[in-house]
Amino acid sequence: MKLMSRNLNCWKAPAILATALLSVCSLPAFAQEEEDVQLSDTLQVYIEVERPFYEHVPDYTYEEVADRISCMDTDIDITFNPRVKAFIDYFAIRDREYTRMVIKRMNIYFPLFEKYLKKHNMPDDLKYLSIVESGLNPTAISHAGAAGLWQFMPATGRIFRLDRTWFIDERMDPEKATEAACKYLKQLHGMFDDWELALASYNAGPGNVRKAIRRSGYKDDFWEVYNHLPRETRSYVPQFAAITYLMNHLEEHNFHMEEHELQYATEVETVHLAEFISLEALEEELNLCKGEISSLNPELIRNAVPENVGDHYALKVPSQVAPVLTARRDAIYDSTREQNQQMLAYFTRNEVGSTFNREKVTYRVQRGDYLGKIAELHNVRVSDLRHWNRIQGNTIRIGQQLSIYVLPTQKASINNQLAQAGSSSSKAVSIQGAKVYYVQPGDTLWDISKKHGGLSINQIKQLNNLTSNDIKPGQKLVLSK
Repeated sequence: MKLMSRNLNCWKAPAILATALLSVCSLPAFAQEEEDVQLSDTLQVYIEVERPFYEHVPDYTYEEVADRISCMDTDIDITFNPRVKAFIDYFAIRDREYTRMVIKRMNIYFPLFEKYLKKHNMPDDLKYLSIVESGLNPTAISHAGAAGLWQFMPATGRIFRLDRTWFIDERMDPEKATEAACKYLKQLHGMFDDWELALASYNAGPGNVRKAIRRSGYKDDFWEVYNHLPRETRSYVPQFAAITYLMNHLEEHNFHMEEHELQYATEVETVHLAEFISLEALEEELNLCKGEISSLNPELIRNAVPENVGDHYALKVPSQVAPVLTARRDAIYDSTREQNQQMLAYFTRNEVGSTFNREKVTYRVQRGDYLGKIAELHNVRVSDLRHWNRIQGNTIRIGQQLSIYVLPTQKASINNQLAQAGSSSSKAVSIQGAKVYYVQPGDTLWDISKKHGGLSINQIKQLNNLTSNDIKPGQKLVLSK
């Protein structure tokens, strides 16, 4: 379960609640085993909102909850045990504010989920999984890089054609991500023919679930393979069960929401735009509140409609302003052109792999080089190096030529450093009576101290006023006075 902090983009990864539960509930040994407890770093910054003193929290027994679950008409069988009860206690007692938050949002997203689940002939109860995944926050991003309502990792998103560019991340598009989640869950259910195992594999990956099944002696029930699953997944399915129960028994747990507290989806229409435009500028032109259009298009991660997206981009806008935007489209482009050009120039300079206003230099990989070291030398990002040279991962080889795009002001300095490094041998030279050495690629202070007069590393650092052991190719070091 991913608990939302006050900043909705900061949430807790699945299974972090187990530790919190131990301080609230008297859990059975089954739920207290150390291996079942996983604490997320983000739990340390979670700001808990205290329950209002006047709110009545009904008491309930284990037997009462068991009876309610046995009478529930659900498409997915809900197993009830002390582990599930512990999570029900958490959401019904300890962190009621989190539960109230998702209740407020459910009218925005549940109709969308229900539409696609019905389209794919899937159990309606799966709509509750997004609460476990993201707290119904379409812009939620995990520390592992999963994103959106359904928390797709980049690789899985690509499999289901959720595109990612500098401007767009379709994992955050509620419609596209929901359809992709339905397809993926349907695929996983086809593999295991069991919804609890399908949910476990949605969290841990089908490979980890198959491994757990093998280690259990080929059992085919989630609770029988439970102890062989990753820690996070052990809590993931019980959380889904707890949330499913609670969302079907809100009245019994005194979750009464006033109508004005509930949020609903805005009626929207799409308007096709073919040029770059800032959403903030567009909102001003249409007299909308700041963030009103961006909230309808969470996949636009730079808060702008990009250019060159096919022939156009289908932007969602409130229905009442769609005719105005369609009629005034050209005039709005003219009015916001300067602001758009400034914003586009900024994005162009900072986009990963951008060559905007940069000049190319060629670097030959030396012994001891690695991407971080080369990036620092040229004042670029490692992600830029990978993009320019089509590098997957961090592997480079000695002698490999890398294309690097640097700012014009840096090019002369970098070329001079490399020329000095290339023209200088590994021997020190005398300049005005002082013994000087130009650092070669792959050199360390330890290497230099051994090659030149037995100087210690500390002596070299003192001669050159160095505060650390970091040196760069082409750097001049004085080895004697």
